[in-house]
Amino acid sequence: MKVLIGYVSMTSNTEDIMIVLKNKLETLNCEIKVEELDFVPLQKLSAYDLVLFGSYTWGDGDLPYELEDMYEDLDDVDLTGISFGIFGSGDRFYPAFCQAVDLLADKVKERGGDVFSSLLKIEFSPDSEEEVLECEQFAVGVYEWVKEKGTSHAR
Repeated sequence: MKVLIGYVSMTSNTEDIMIVLKNKLETLNCEIKVEELDFVPLQKLSAYDLVLFGSYTWGDGDLPYELEDMYEDLDDVDLTGISFGIFGSGDRFYPAFCQAVDLLADKVKERGGDVFSSLLKIEFSPDSEEEVLECEQFAVGVYEWVKEKGTSHAR
């Protein structure tokens, strides 16, 4: 299965989540490409069986500055038929915990993308065994979901 992981991380929390996801997907024999989310070639997303988008939430529930252009560029892209998993980090101190994850998921759905039903939201970094397991279960769940859908590269 061909997987693209696009993410942004300021304090390495979202990057730490990405690493857990990547490592777990590699054990499932996935071919993985990792990119900074603001440099992901949006017109080439259909080349992947699965696309994972990861972001931290800035301030009171905003997208990070470095994602604003990419988020707007999604308005010009048809994501129909592309499978997505969305993940991110946040801080429960703020009222809109991990809202960037919700914003990305909503935008992808609005553009026709098929988003895995579970969104992965981790406070700060996956430091505990429980949080690492939650990330690994998300990776397996999204992998199995795509495999069940029968994408061409997954066979």
